[in-house]
Amino acid sequence: MTKILLLSDSKTMLSSLSERLQEENFDTTISSNATAAEEICHNKHFDIAIVDGNMPSHDIGLPTIVVVRKAEVESAVEALRSGAIDYLSTPIDMNRLLSTLRNFESEESPRPRTTRHTSRRTNCATQPIIGDSEAIEHVRQMIERVAPSDARVLVLGENGTGKELVARWLHLKSARREAPFVEVNCAAIPAELIESELFGHEKGSFTSAVKQHKGKFELADGGTLFMDEIGDMSLSAQAKVLRALQENKITRVGGDKDIAVDVRVVAATNKDIRQEIREGHFREDLYHRLSVIEIFVPPLRDRRGDIELLVEHFLTEICSRHHIDTKSIDKSAIDLLASRSWTGNIRELHNIVERLVILSESTITADTVQRYCNGR
Repeated sequence: MTKILLLSDSKTMLSSLSERLQEENFDTTISSNATAAEEICHNKHFDIAIVDGNMPSHDIGLPTIVVVRKAEVESAVEALRSGAIDYLSTPIDMNRLLSTLRNFESEESPRPRTTRHTSRRTNCATQPIIGDSEAIEHVRQMIERVAPSDARVLVLGENGTGKELVARWLHLKSARREAPFVEVNCAAIPAELIESELFGHEKGSFTSAVKQHKGKFELADGGTLFMDEIGDMSLSAQAKVLRALQENKITRVGGDKDIAVDVRVVAATNKDIRQEIREGHFREDLYHRLSVIEIFVPPLRDRRGDIELLVEHFLTEICSRHHIDTKSIDKSAIDLLASRSWTGNIRELHNIVERLVILSESTITADTVQRYCNGR
């Protein structure tokens, strides 16, 4: 049973949250004093803490979920910078909290007793989905609803919006999380090789086939196959993918034996797939097989309110990766970044933050943004 420390100066919040979590079979201990919470951690093992953002939580040495007031974006940013695994705004969305806790449970292996000097846990499996805009919250809610099923999902959105991240979270929150997550970029593989890449080939089936090769469908057996940029796949390969989805069987190139596969397919494209169908570039029957559920990932220009949180998250991650002290950023610089067009979406923002980290002084200013990013 996961042991949770609840820390808040609000007795109402402590009481209601503790009662609700106990109903969900969590072991909770409450504290309204940060110093006392440190002492409690010396005497009892905890797996995770839920901390009121108003509390001076010190270093209690635990993975932490921080609760902030609805409009306190700066508090949320500081929580992420300080190592929190997630933050919630009030009133608390219990579905999201329970999802975070369940995901934490599923990713944790047996742990030694926690002390105040234990380093904070970070999510090594994949990056979090950052943002509290209505558009990105809808994406998170769709993942929560859809992931536990085996339904196929078609993820739509422009380049750089985070479609792969959505696919990874669909896998991590599914019953297949312990099985492989296998990726294939359909646009990066030449048309003459895509069938071999997906379905494998037998030795001698073509000139360079010097040994048997398992394809992505076989490698993903029991898990999830993420087919990125599926709109760029040839019609010939589409026909074979359709058969694999209909029959749950594949045949290696050059082979005559059917191989049963148990794969959940998550596909993604940046194209207008319905237009591709009208122009004869994509099979309508395959589209209907893939799009049991559609999740649209919004472009960054439609979620500008998330830019501050994203920038702060990237600052921490990039500075850590380059082994330099975490840099800060002025509000004026954030405002300037928020005014950009962001045709490259999250990927472009990440690259620009990395450029700013490398070229700026300890604080990133609006002048720095204009100098190194053309101030667009």
